[in-house]
Amino acid sequence: VPAGIDRFERSLISEHFSDDPLLPTERVLALGAETYPGGDPDVFNMAVMGMRLAQRVNGVSLLHGQVSREMFAGLWPGFDTREVPIGSVTNGVHTPTWVAPEVGVLAEGDWERAATAPAGELFQTRRLLRGRLVAETRRRLRASWRQRGASDAELTWIDDVLDEDVLTIGFARRVPSYKRLTLMLNDPATLSRLLNDPDQPVQIVVAGKAHPADEGGKGLIQQMVQFTDSPDVRRRIVFLPDYDMDMAHALVQGCDVWLNNPLRPLEACGTSGMKAALNGGLNVSVRDGWWDEWYDGGNGWEIPSADGVADATRRDALEATALYELLSKSVAPLFYDRDADGVPQGWVERIRHTFRSLGPKVQAERMVREYVTALYVPAAAASRDLADADLAGTGRYQGFGPAR
Repeated sequence: VPAGIDRFERSLISEHFSDDPLLPTERVLALGAETYPGGDPDVFNMAVMGMRLAQRVNGVSLLHGQVSREMFAGLWPGFDTREVPIGSVTNGVHTPTWVAPEVGVLAEGDWERAATAPAGELFQTRRLLRGRLVAETRRRLRASWRQRGASDAELTWIDDVLDEDVLTIGFARRVPSYKRLTLMLNDPATLSRLLNDPDQPVQIVVAGKAHPADEGGKGLIQQMVQFTDSPDVRRRIVFLPDYDMDMAHALVQGCDVWLNNPLRPLEACGTSGMKAALNGGLNVSVRDGWWDEWYDGGNGWEIPSADGVADATRRDALEATALYELLSKSVAPLFYDRDADGVPQGWVERIRHTFRSLGPKVQAERMVREYVTALYVPAAAASRDLADADLAGTGRYQGFGPAR
């Protein structure tokens, strides 16, 4: 998104450079100039400077690479968009940091081993992690209400917040507007019915933090807090403030479903759903970022995206309705369809498939390997070749720094 790119007034950049003959200010300013159609001649674009100075450029998912080729095609005039030299390496997450010890025991470093664990053992592990999340949520919720001035006598209802046997959805992230924290609130009555369904209830743990200068994001959080404070739903949906890594551990490990509903295609990658998948959580997400690339129909669910609808309000309504239908007709029924031993075999099969299909892919080890083999090693070789040729021809290296 444009807001994710640093752009400064050219005059501000000029203040910090003198007209050194080896590095004239105009040459510096040219590096960040938006010289393409639609560009602003009065700004210095840090991303543009990076692309002009870099040997190689990459997005952080296949879709991000595609969108970036379209955004920055003007830097390579004469190229077809598909031939713009911007590739992609999809992000990954650090497995030891995010995987629950109980899941680590099941896997022992082998995701196929985790996938072949007995169904009862897999589901019992998920129940244990869900119970841990319920306890942590109650603790944090009580602390939050005390900060708001409530007395212990007013907080006895928190003892009944959430249930370790209820389908649990997690939604936790920064709160810029494009991530649509409040999409689930588009039809409050429908959401309330889902939460309080007598046979197939759903519970949701929401956590988020807005940038201090993001008034829009703070407004979205206020809407969420107002809804979750309602006595009709507050035992089934919780908002936790001050989202941090400790809270994230409990959420990605304990949730059965990880919800992600950004405005496609504005999510570069997103990694929280990867962390949930490594713990046996199933993603329910718009096809954006990494999910567009690795969703295969069996490792979670796709929220249909109304990409062609220009009216933002109508688009939100359409996608929220699709989300409600997905939860009520596909996700919840599969979770509550139990065999004689109380195990949801269909749900466990999706957990197995998630371990097999996503376990090896979403790890940072794979990401680093791709950076090294596809980008760093070729870049190093090209730099050596360039330096050798330049030194042989002129006796000096013509780059911005010394030859290495």
